[in-house]
Amino acid sequence: MYRFNTAWLTNRQAKPLTYAGLLLVASGFLHLGVYFFYGGPWEGEVSWRKPILFGISAGLTSLSMGWVWANLPQRKHDFFLSCTAAFALLIEVGLIDLQQWRGVPSHFNRATILDSAIYNTMGLLILWVTGVIILLTIRSFTQTLSQPLPMVIATQYGLIYLTISCLLGIVININGDIRMQHGLPPAQYGDAGIPKFPHGVVIHALQWLPLFAWCAAQAHFSRTTQRRLTLLASRASGLLLIYASLVTLLGRARFDGPPELAMVLYVALATLLCLSGFVALGIMNHRLAQNRD
Repeated sequence: MYRFNTAWLTNRQAKPLTYAGLLLVASGFLHLGVYFFYGGPWEGEVSWRKPILFGISAGLTSLSMGWVWANLPQRKHDFFLSCTAAFALLIEVGLIDLQQWRGVPSHFNRATILDSAIYNTMGLLILWVTGVIILLTIRSFTQTLSQPLPMVIATQYGLIYLTISCLLGIVININGDIRMQHGLPPAQYGDAGIPKFPHGVVIHALQWLPLFAWCAAQAHFSRTTQRRLTLLASRASGLLLIYASLVTLLGRARFDGPPELAMVLYVALATLLCLSGFVALGIMNHRLAQNRD
């Protein structure tokens, strides 16, 4: 069984990403307070939603990257890569926050030289972070992660999905720039496709899959059962990505897929729901057994 251990937070390789992650999450919640105080629209090109969601999302990603790094053998340039990735995430979210406080869009905004420079800088920063994530993903397969096999599987799948999500984010920016040049809405694909749907649908699999593996261990299932459950949850998450990608490529809204494609979504959600319920029951049964003893 995995024990709750925070020693990784002080790991030299993980420290920069850990501190950056905590700052980013705090920034997201701070802007949530600003949103409740000042009000305003939740959706739209200029809204407090962006500082809130980007802060929390980038913060969780940074913390997860630090955790992965702490479980890998140390290499010569790890601290440099960890520092630069943390710095890139802080600056990227900081620029999003800056644009919101200026009252202008942070994405697909080339209205002025300054706005265009900020948008380009954000793109370059994410390119660097994506490169670091790709490196971490490769190392998770080529080096030994200091975790039990079910957690290793969850981590590897989570990193793969995070890599795909980041690459899709780059494609979204390129597609958006091309559409702007033709006078079309940049944050759209086809008639009604929403590119950020596949970009975001599994971007946090690196959090929920390890959490699922940890919960399966708390249920005291056999290691074989834990591995199978984690594999099923990881593959069901992949179905979510497949559905979101195909429905967007068809130029349809998030939940406007044709029936045969909608079945992919239903199977994925049903599988994840059943697996979560099964693990929850396992934890309850184990605790009841402990109380009887």
